[in-house]
Amino acid sequence: MEYLVLIYRDESKDGDVDWAKLGREYEEYAAAVAQAAVMRGGKKLQPSATATTVVVRADQRLVTDGPFAEAREQLGGFFVLDCANLDEALEWAARCPGASHGTVEVRPVMPT
Repeated sequence: MEYLVLIYRDESKDGDVDWAKLGREYEEYAAAVAQAAVMRGGKKLQPSATATTVVVRADQRLVTDGPFAEAREQLGGFFVLDCANLDEALEWAARCPGASHGTVEVRPVMPT
């Protein structure tokens, strides 16, 4: 089953991050999930300030600059992992560097 691993972080603390070290940690993590043949995809996202939200109400489109909701942490990236079960997905999520400096959410992908 596929699981979406959503990586959240507090962007206001970006100045405190050792980006070179974190980049190496993510490279190692991506290599590990690829070597285990569970990675189906993943991407780093641009900062939440680049987000645009769209809602349609009564056939009227409302476009707003910025993320959908004010939050303590912002979505920074994701992986799609194909795991045997939730326990395996949680093991991989715990190894994700984002789990040590933010929050990692694991969500099953709806089968097609």
